[in-house]
Amino acid sequence: MSERTEAHWPNGLLLAYYGDDFTGSTDAMEAMTAAGMPTLLCLDEPTPELLARFPGVRCVGLAGSSRGRTPQWMDEELPGAFASLAALGAPILQYKVCSTFDSSPETGSIGRAIDIGVKYMPGAWSPMVVGAPRLKRYQAFGNLFASVDETGYRLDRHPTMSRHPVTPMNEADLRVHLARQTQRDIGLIDFVQLASADAAAATLRTLMRDDPPVVMIDVLDEATLAAAGRLVWEERGAGVFTASSSGLQYALAAHWRALGLVPETPALPVAGPVDTIAAVSGSCSPVTAGQIRWARDNGFCVERLDLRRALDAGTRDAEIERAAGIAVDALSRGQSALVFSAEGPDDPDVLGFDDIAARAKLTRSEAARRVGEALADVMLLMLERTSVPRVVVAGGDSSGEVASRLGIAALSVAAGMAPGSPLCRAWSNDPARDGLEIALKGGQIGAASFFGSVREGRLLG
Repeated sequence: MSERTEAHWPNGLLLAYYGDDFTGSTDAMEAMTAAGMPTLLCLDEPTPELLARFPGVRCVGLAGSSRGRTPQWMDEELPGAFASLAALGAPILQYKVCSTFDSSPETGSIGRAIDIGVKYMPGAWSPMVVGAPRLKRYQAFGNLFASVDETGYRLDRHPTMSRHPVTPMNEADLRVHLARQTQRDIGLIDFVQLASADAAAATLRTLMRDDPPVVMIDVLDEATLAAAGRLVWEERGAGVFTASSSGLQYALAAHWRALGLVPETPALPVAGPVDTIAAVSGSCSPVTAGQIRWARDNGFCVERLDLRRALDAGTRDAEIERAAGIAVDALSRGQSALVFSAEGPDDPDVLGFDDIAARAKLTRSEAARRVGEALADVMLLMLERTSVPRVVVAGGDSSGEVASRLGIAALSVAAGMAPGSPLCRAWSNDPARDGLEIALKGGQIGAASFFGSVREGRLLG
């Protein structure tokens, strides 16, 4: 490493982050690992004892569940999480958000997380990078766009996000959307300003102040991605807090690559095939619905969890036993198994979920969490009764419930899979769980053959 390179490259951790859900947390871990930055994702606040087992780590994450939580919950839970991560000494502390900016003033408020988090770093600005071209997310003049099947949509017209059951996106301008969640000043470095490093830095310095403003940075392509990474890295000062998607990780990696600090070509190990996988899905996304259909048409045992029975205290255990029993029988015969709770946004149980929750005397958010808990119990029974070595969980909330229920302490990347959803290796004090391979998949992630790809350990064309 040259003398010039060393001047850009501090010792120790480069970044610490809190993920607002589990799938997004593995997405960020994948981006850093692929760039040659060993990353550990903790499921509880990182302890010195745990980190001592991974001396070469340059990035540490903490998987959370704030995307589905209230501002009051954030006030109680996030200060401790941010304090533990800030204590690790990384120059960048990130609140990792979804690249579709899932949030509202009442649920998963990104603004509230920023207001809490900026207190833990000394920076005079709070950068925000949301665009991530690898995930087909693009930001221009502050407006967020996403592609589905090669068709681009402004986010308030996106076929899924515009009708999200909890946090529907009715505004694509992220400045307007975020302003509903915080009183903090919000600025923008647009892609025109980014074309000149000097112009971008000069604009940024006019925005900096003692009460750090949020400064959004457009990302459209690889050039703006690297420029965003350069701006964050060069203007990090004594340390900054940022609420960003994994676009931040990709941006930093692009800048570090330009400096010759990380490998020119990102790479992850390749996994081999396994005979069977076990999967559960709590996702309502049309992308996941297509993946469920693919699994059904390609030899998987696919079974629906009856939500009415699963949410009724009197029938819950029996319904979990029923669904898990069918899956276990299939796995015992050498057939991969998938248990799901919904098949797309037009599923009758999705459209009627408020009524289902009301009949169970639960709020919508309570019912959603109970569905995740039921799927976690189904997965637990599948693992206890078979020797399946590889599992998949689809849906951010479901992923958090399942991973927590399995007694996993931390995750690292085992292999590449679909962009944004790597195959992970579980670290656990429980020998039965240590070494388990697990993929946590967000609703919008992956091709139709995703479940088959995980089983085969490679992308299916």
